[in-house]
Amino acid sequence: MSPVLAGVLQLLALIAALALAYRPLGDYMARVYSSDKHLRVEKWIYKAIGANPNTEMRWPAYLRGVLAFSAVGVLFLYLLQRVQGSLPGSLGFSAIDPDQAFNTAASFVANTNWQSYYGEQAMGHVVQTGGLAVQNFVSAAVGIAVAVALVRGFARSRTGELGNFWADLVRGTVRILLPISVVAAIVLVALGAIQNFAGIHEVGQFMGGTQEWNGGAVASQEAIKELGTNGGGYFNANSAHPFENPNPISNLLEIFLILVIPFALTRTFGRMVGSLRQGYAILATMATIWIGFTALMMWTEFHHGGPAFDLAGGAMEGKETRFGIGGSSIFAVATTLTSTGAVNSFHSSFTGFGGGITMLGMQLGEIAPGGVGSGIYGMLIMAVIAVFIAGLMVGRTPEYLGKKIGTREIKLAACYILITPALVLCFTAAAMALPTPVNSMTNSGAHGFSEILYAYTSGANNNGSAFAGLNADTQWFNSTIGLAMLLGRFLPMVFVLALAGSLAEQKPVPATAGTLRTDKPLFAGLLVGTILIITGLTYFPALALGPLAEGLAS
Repeated sequence: MSPVLAGVLQLLALIAALALAYRPLGDYMARVYSSDKHLRVEKWIYKAIGANPNTEMRWPAYLRGVLAFSAVGVLFLYLLQRVQGSLPGSLGFSAIDPDQAFNTAASFVANTNWQSYYGEQAMGHVVQTGGLAVQNFVSAAVGIAVAVALVRGFARSRTGELGNFWADLVRGTVRILLPISVVAAIVLVALGAIQNFAGIHEVGQFMGGTQEWNGGAVASQEAIKELGTNGGGYFNANSAHPFENPNPISNLLEIFLILVIPFALTRTFGRMVGSLRQGYAILATMATIWIGFTALMMWTEFHHGGPAFDLAGGAMEGKETRFGIGGSSIFAVATTLTSTGAVNSFHSSFTGFGGGITMLGMQLGEIAPGGVGSGIYGMLIMAVIAVFIAGLMVGRTPEYLGKKIGTREIKLAACYILITPALVLCFTAAAMALPTPVNSMTNSGAHGFSEILYAYTSGANNNGSAFAGLNADTQWFNSTIGLAMLLGRFLPMVFVLALAGSLAEQKPVPATAGTLRTDKPLFAGLLVGTILIITGLTYFPALALGPLAEGLAS
């Protein structure tokens, strides 16, 4: 079987699996967030934290819950790393340095999981399982909660109430993320991923010396790292490591876990607003971009520049032979079009255009299908922008799902789409202008610039993947990328929840003959064009200095 055919068959199998899971999972999540009943274990949690799950919140209260919970998470995870040397199961590792502890705490609470450390050489069992893995669950649940609040804003009218953050947080963790992760972890163990609490042990000779590895609860962390679109690996090699991702079947399973909830949330959205066709329109937009990016990546990576390049295996540089070009390309697009950031290959070794595709995927705002929760609310913000543009074209007040898109709504949407590019471009410019940060670049020229642009793109968009050529474990990068991750995660949430509150207060506008049908292919096409144009206009100059210049020169 040719490598191209193998890659295409993997893609088709993945699409079939996602299609089978779409309806039951989407409907189940809609029931979870619409139910007025609480499980017994949920009641225990509410009692322990002193929350009343039946109290409705307006958007400022909902936002305060998000920020307070996340701030406590940052502080707890920071302190856990700083006292690691005194904890049992530390494997002899000392406390993490302050700047790296801040970077890691910000990273995992912001659902970014950017890692400027070697996991197997820095973190003990307690920090890995009691700190990082816990944040993998709750940071993903926070994202879904904010998305559900925005959906309620579209679905409700003449009220500013968006639900209860604590109830949404607990339900997302207990009823969705935890059970699926348990099943996925068991399957990963069956496929060869490790799951233990072993210490550091010698595994054999390597280049004349001994090689040592430590064990860990890898399969369970791998499951939620993918399902929650987190991405932080137990080992430095991430999902390229055989302990995390043993074979092509586990590779497809991990890609499936990355994509299944973000795609299924479009059906949840349709079900909660009372129109499945609206959910299908959003799904079609996401799927069009994802399939287009995947096809382009596979073509770019399979395309060889001549027989010498082919014989040298150039396209396999930085890729695992057990996954091949096809499996690596599909994984790379899935992880950068979501907020996952897990990698089974090194993006720095992709072709110039291939590296640009991974970067552009993040710069779209990670909305095709995007992160768990953040993908659907990012796409709905883009839908608001698209409706506004369509209204300007026909000279009509824009409406979306029966809600008028007025001055307040469009200002909030505009702030949302501007904040992340501002963080990426400003931090990149500062790093390139100052004398010290550029010393961390492994390469010079266009590729070196791409390393820094990729790092801040990954951080501010809460992706977490790296270009594998930048030494980011410095005070400058730990601090600035940490700030980019926090600001890139929580500032957009402010605008999302404010928009949700504004929409929920409106009374529904009846549809007329002049109302733009947002459940038709025409609107999906308009939405795709809006996303590509806005991103292209924002990032094209920076991309032209990095991956485009490198690709054209090769």
